[in-house]
Amino acid sequence: MELRFLIAGLIFLNAAPAFAAKVLVSINETSQQMTVSVDGQQEYVWPVSTGLTQYATPTGTYKPFRMEEDHYSVEWDDAPMPHSIFFTPLGHAIHGTEHVAHLGQPASHVCVRLAPENAATLYALVTEAGLANTTVTVQGSADAFASATPAKQIVKKPIVKKQIVKKRQQQLLEPSPLQLAEPQELVEPPPQQLAEPMPQPLVDETDQQLYEPPEDLFDEEPQQLVENPRSRRLRRADDPFMESYN
Repeated sequence: MELRFLIAGLIFLNAAPAFAAKVLVSINETSQQMTVSVDGQQEYVWPVSTGLTQYATPTGTYKPFRMEEDHYSVEWDDAPMPHSIFFTPLGHAIHGTEHVAHLGQPASHVCVRLAPENAATLYALVTEAGLANTTVTVQGSADAFASATPAKQIVKKPIVKKQIVKKRQQQLLEPSPLQLAEPQELVEPPPQQLAEPMPQPLVDETDQQLYEPPEDLFDEEPQQLVENPRSRRLRRADDPFMESYN
C-alpha cells in the first residue's frame, strides 16, 4: 500500500498542471533552424548548429527527460553546455554555445547548439510547461544542408594592363641597392717615373785610335802561281791536284 502511494506521489510531482501549455520544439537539420511553438502557435525561430556529418544528430520525435542549467560535457573536455535539455538516453541535448559564429550551419558533436540567450529562453519555457508537455522533433540532414548550400566561388579580379604598367614604372623609379650604396672615391695611381738613361762616358774623338793590323800579318812569302799549259788555269805550285790537269 505504501509503495502504491509513493508511486502516485512521484507521478503527481512530475505531472504538469492541467492548464499547462504544450511546447513543440522542431529542429530542421537541412535549414539549420529551430522553430518553437506553444499550443500550436509559432513563437520563436532561431538558428542552430546540429551535428556534423560524422556526428549527425539523430532524427525522430523525442520526449525530453532531464534538464540541467549549468552542465559540462564529460566526453568533450568539459565543454560548457548551459541550459541543457536532454532528449535522448545517449546524451543528445539542446544547449547554449559560445561558438555563435557557426550558428546556421552544422558544427556540433551530435548536440543541438543555440545562442546563449535563446537557450535560456527555451529553458525557462520548458521549465514552466514541464517536460511532459514538451516534444522535440528532429528532421532533415546535414548532408542535405551541404548540398543545398552552394559553394562559394573565389572570383579573381582581372589584372588591368594599366596596373601592370604602373607597377613597372614604380620598379623603374625605385633605386636599386647598388644605387643606394655610397659612391666610392676613385684613387688615382701615382704617376710612373721613367727611368733616366744611363749616362754614357764622353769620349774625345782625338782619343779614338784606328785599328791597325799587326806588322807580322804579311810576313809570309806570297805563293807563286804556276800556269797549267792544258787548262790555262793558274794553280798554286804546291797544289796537290796539279798533275790531274797534265
